[in-house]
Amino acid sequence: MIGDNCAKYFGERIAKCVTLTSLNLNLWGNSIGEIGVKYLGEEIAKCVTLTSLDLDLTNKRIGENGAIYLGEGIVKCVTLTSLNLNL
Repeated sequence: MIGDNCAKYFGERIAKCVTLTSLNLNLWGNSIGEIGVKYLGEEIAKCVTLTSLDLDLTNKRIGENGAIYLGEGIVKCVTLTSLNLNL
């Protein structure tokens, strides 16, 4: 299972894909919480060429702050034209 620390590591690796335009992450069934979502949001924000994001965090306990952190990261993706969030 992917937890908060693994989400940080995973997000850091995603951010290194500098020409990434489409990202589909199905993280259902993992133990990512508020902090892990914060890490993902921070790293997704670095994906400056991202045009499509499909993120499934169904049944995660990210809380209100986690949703805010995620939104703060996503809003920095100025080239994003397609967004599908399952929270």
